[in-house]
Amino acid sequence: MLIVEDEPHMAELIGRGLAKEGIAVDIASTGEQAIKMAGAADYDSIVLDVLLPGIDGFETCRRLRSGEVWSPVIMLTALDSVEDRVLGLDTGADDYLVKPFAFAELLARLRAVGRRREPQRPSVLEVDDLRLDPASRRVWRGAVEITLSAKEFAILETFMRRPDEALTRAHLVSHAWDSSYSDSSNIIDVYVRRLRRKIDEPFGRQTIETVRGAGYRLRQGGAG
Repeated sequence: MLIVEDEPHMAELIGRGLAKEGIAVDIASTGEQAIKMAGAADYDSIVLDVLLPGIDGFETCRRLRSGEVWSPVIMLTALDSVEDRVLGLDTGADDYLVKPFAFAELLARLRAVGRRREPQRPSVLEVDDLRLDPASRRVWRGAVEITLSAKEFAILETFMRRPDEALTRAHLVSHAWDSSYSDSSNIIDVYVRRLRRKIDEPFGRQTIETVRGAGYRLRQGGAG
């Protein structure tokens, strides 16, 4: 997720809150920087402040859309007039949240725009008898609830959004750590082993497969 906010304290608060939810976060402090970063990475969502140095959030959003960046955008601002909200939506934003706001509401709005981005995305992800609820941060295998760490949850959610696809280690890292993280050759291997011990081995399953030369895949119908 990309946070575009020039006020360091606010950017830190949002970023820290999202990180606690297992969401990898990058931060830009200007609209120009945001346009460059969003053109180089496919962010799941963009949280965009309106009052930025240089080009403002409205112009930033307009340029993102004209550059064919279609990540959902939620605008954050103290400007709460109807005209400002209409302008934000007309420049291509998906939602508009007025400061001050409750962090829980921001999370809910991010989940909502994420589902709208891809209509096939359900609110609860299911692969066979494995279920993951992004809103409550809970996971079940059948009727058994499984406790995961934030990083384990983020990696499993990435798998479950793209079942049967071979995902590279770099792709998995990008969805669980921010861009400042130095890609370790074995960190994903470590977390995949942990996931297998929690979601597969106790249930006699083999759903997370190693794809030689590529990475890993969450296979549907992965019975033991």
